[in-house]
Amino acid sequence: MKQFLKTSSLCGAMLALSMSTALAVDLELYFPVAVGGDAANTIQEMTEQYMAENADVQINAIYTGSYADTTTRAITAARGGNPPHLAILSAVDVFMLQDEGLVEAWDSYLTEDELETWVGGFYDAFRANTYKDGKTWGIPFQRSTPVMYYNKDAFKEAGLDPEAPPSTWEELVEAGKKLTLRDDSGNVTQWGVRIPSSGFPYWPFQALAIANGAELMNEQGTETYFDQPEVIEALEFFVDLSKEHEIMAPGVVDWGATPRAFLDGETAMAITTTGNLTNIRTNATFDLGVAMLPKNKQYGVATGGGDFFLFKGHDEESTRAAIDFVKWATAPEQAATWSIATGYVAPRPDIWETEKMKEYVQEAPGALVARNQLEHAVAEFSTYENARVRQILNDAIAAAIVGEKSAEQALKDAQSEADAVLKLYRQ
Repeated sequence: MKQFLKTSSLCGAMLALSMSTALAVDLELYFPVAVGGDAANTIQEMTEQYMAENADVQINAIYTGSYADTTTRAITAARGGNPPHLAILSAVDVFMLQDEGLVEAWDSYLTEDELETWVGGFYDAFRANTYKDGKTWGIPFQRSTPVMYYNKDAFKEAGLDPEAPPSTWEELVEAGKKLTLRDDSGNVTQWGVRIPSSGFPYWPFQALAIANGAELMNEQGTETYFDQPEVIEALEFFVDLSKEHEIMAPGVVDWGATPRAFLDGETAMAITTTGNLTNIRTNATFDLGVAMLPKNKQYGVATGGGDFFLFKGHDEESTRAAIDFVKWATAPEQAATWSIATGYVAPRPDIWETEKMKEYVQEAPGALVARNQLEHAVAEFSTYENARVRQILNDAIAAAIVGEKSAEQALKDAQSEADAVLKLYRQ
């Protein structure tokens, strides 16, 4: 009898497990990794924790490469009739995703209270790219701004105050000259500053343009302003860091190699994403400083990074399950864990009020720099046919940096090319 009861109980448990599995909602999440560190494992751990707390939901979190790779894969899957439920995509893809009709606005699934307290709780600067036509198309998650990392030990050796990093373009050049070191043969052993000009060259360049009082595009994504005097001056300054001031390596500077180059002492200052903060902070063998980007006419940066996008083509039950996961992932405790693990900026003020974030900023005060920059931040460069228009700008930046064209000619040519692409969207 006892054996019968044991067998019956086991069968019952297996049946319950089977029914639970059968009734589970299966979700698919595509996610990219664009920075160093352990972001992919952190995503996996978060989804596993969510599933442990929500036994009726199964999430297949799929690492899909870079932002560009992830966008391509998500679009291909959606066009083929098998879209993911969620994908973390660059916020600048919003015009393309809307234009293709692949994603849904979140608003129709949320109550007025959720729109006000949850969606409205994210920093405005992080919502700027994906709040369009009165609707929310993306939920901020792995968001960033560029920051300036600097080697305090190198500052001390150069006779500079390590607690007073350059705050203006003029100070940047002055410090860069003292920090650029050469051996007896005249070969540079340490550059003063490093600003990447491959990978995402438009992004640090946009920060220079904003600091010079310029915008690169309009909010509607239909106009660019590449040939404005302030934009041309910004590119001339970018070029002159190498050409005239000789404080940055000549030619195109690689984006991906920038954290390693800074950690290896190839440069005393480096401008790159705050998403690299944890990687750099963990591996730096010197006293690390983090500062806002220097201003010219004003402080300014563009936000960057990815939002959760909600794909069409799924039933309401699974769509609501996907939304519930995103609400959980962006809640203070989980979002704090993600920010600390990666260096991405916590995208809501209430995350910064958690005990773990308070302890973190005590240990890593540089994490506050990107948050404090948000009051000067604008939307990342984004237009219709964004990949095409962005490449036009990237090519112009490269042409000026390698000396194929003057900054003025490169940007005037780029404006003409961008106008030809965007004129269809101005009607």
